Amino acid sequence: QVQLVESGGGLVQTGGSLRLSCAASGRTFSSYNMGWFRQAPGKEREFVAAITGRGRYAYYVDSVKGRFTISRDNAKNTVYLQMNSLKPEDTAVYYCAATEGAVSPQSREANFGSWGQGTQVTVSS
Repeated sequence: QVQLVESGGGLVQTGGSLRLSCAASGRTFSSYNMGWFRQAPGKEREFVAAITGRGRYAYYVDSVKGRFTISRDNAKNTVYLQMNSLKPEDTAVYYCAATEGAVSPQSREANFGSWGQGTQVTVSS
């Protein structure tokens, strides 16, 4: 397994931007496909975005397409989630996750074996 630590969350107004980072331990980071999930109060954890090991393919949930961008820097063992045009409904705890399996727009929580501790994102109206 890989250890993951998220950072970059915070409070932002509607329409603002944040960039989340997820730093991974280990020397085989590029062998992991990475994902971002989020969990709002009272709701289940949902898939947000995923990226393949070399960064060639990225997938998004429909609600964030055109606003969020997932990227990775394998030299820094870090995956990012750039979030623009934020809305109050984006308020949630955001989690970084890693998998040695495939990722797709239908990726689910159960597909990922390593998780970070989460970082809070709050969008005020």
